[in-house]
Amino acid sequence: MASSLKNLSQYDETTIPSAQEMRFGIVVAEWHTDITHPLYEGCVETLEKHGATTIHTAQVPGTFELTSAAALLINNKKLDAVICIGCVIKGETSHNEYINHAVSNGISMLSIQTGIPVIFGVLTPNDHQQAVDRAGGKYGNKGVEAAVTAIRMVDLKNTLTQKERKIGF
Repeated sequence: MASSLKNLSQYDETTIPSAQEMRFGIVVAEWHTDITHPLYEGCVETLEKHGATTIHTAQVPGTFELTSAAALLINNKKLDAVICIGCVIKGETSHNEYINHAVSNGISMLSIQTGIPVIFGVLTPNDHQQAVDRAGGKYGNKGVEAAVTAIRMVDLKNTLTQKERKIGF
């Protein structure tokens, strides 16, 4: 669904499990800090609102570096999920297509290979105003959406990996 049809910050809080026992990593790109920092703030506030107390943060120069930093966090911290936050604004060249393709594939592969949910909190707008609109502007904050997604994915993983309890022997 296009974010112009849905506010990224709106969700049913009653359906979100507690994140109290969950451990998160957040990787945030420094490129377009006027966009990525509000996304990060929305993400952290949402995680904390739902009880998260363990949040490891890493900053990287740009969106392309999100995947490798996420891998470093997974390999060096005991985490339940990693949230990648970045912004690639379409420009005069096709660089955005290469970056977005590489990052989305990298995040997907890292998640599949490690079994740790790695969340795509990357904006891919056509212009700066579209990014502002999705970083706390008129369409909400994608950082909030990424945090909610991380909590839900950790809960799903925990639910599916719980061993069945048997009575008796």
